Amino acid sequence: MAATAVLFGSAVPSGAQTSGRVQRIFLHIASRQGRDWLSAGLRELGWVEGQNVVLQWHSAEADETLRAEIQEVIRRPVDVLVLPGALRIRAAMSVTETVPIVTIDLESDPVASGFVKSLARPGRNVSGIWMDLPELAGKQVEFIREVMPSLTRLGVLWDDRFGKPQFAETEAAARVSKIGLASVTVRNAADADDAVRRVFGERAQAMLVLTSPPIFNAQARIAELARKHRLPSISPFSTYPAAGGLMAYGPDFPAIWRQAASYVDRILKGAKVGDLPVERPAKFTLVINLKTAKALGLTIPPSLLQRADQVIE
Repeated sequence: MAATAVLFGSAVPSGAQTSGRVQRIFLHIASRQGRDWLSAGLRELGWVEGQNVVLQWHSAEADETLRAEIQEVIRRPVDVLVLPGALRIRAAMSVTETVPIVTIDLESDPVASGFVKSLARPGRNVSGIWMDLPELAGKQVEFIREVMPSLTRLGVLWDDRFGKPQFAETEAAARVSKIGLASVTVRNAADADDAVRRVFGERAQAMLVLTSPPIFNAQARIAELARKHRLPSISPFSTYPAAGGLMAYGPDFPAIWRQAASYVDRILKGAKVGDLPVERPAKFTLVINLKTAKALGLTIPPSLLQRADQVIE
């Protein structure tokens, strides 16, 4: 575990109403981008590292030791745990029923998973942002089909530990479009090379990269391998095209981390986490990388470009 020592300025903005005590947050976020976006969101709300808040980061991808780490953390005063992803939520809930947990979970159903009692009133010690919109996979299949009208076989990278709702919707959308699937699971970022090779080996013509924390951490490598194997690819991660992927359609990631910061802010100001309703991502974007399209020898239909929120050239 490593703690940040980043100072954001000398004055505490007026948005944070502090009691004089420095608040302490433990954050298990592997992505450097996620850490930056959340830190920026907290700063906008008046929480300044080194002045009124201490941010204790854990950035390793592996979750095997997380339960023990949380047990150690809560022995000392900690005000909020920020833990994205279903595996981290479950590990933390097995350790504490009282310390507030803020999460971003794009894969699971929060009620069916037992994380919250209801979306409007979570009732336990967890709340945050859940996508809970597996039907987005249908839109992603639609968009890749617009780029490749002759598509008959689609590779799918997904994490079978908690990505079943997204994958089930992908299967349904593929059946409607008469597209066969080559399904490959990715449980760690290190699995990316073998996974893309397997997709290519199963003669997929394009690839859908579904969400999970390990896949997010491997997205640049996945995009590189997709280009190498000349596989047009799409992902819900809005950051995927900037990493070299062809397209993305899903929640805007800088915005979603700022949403998470608002939960932390309300809890530090006295709100009970169990009273904070679950939210969905506030902003969805379609992003297209024309440089990647050119490298793959593809022409993006003008009608699709017109719908894009961002085009990388």
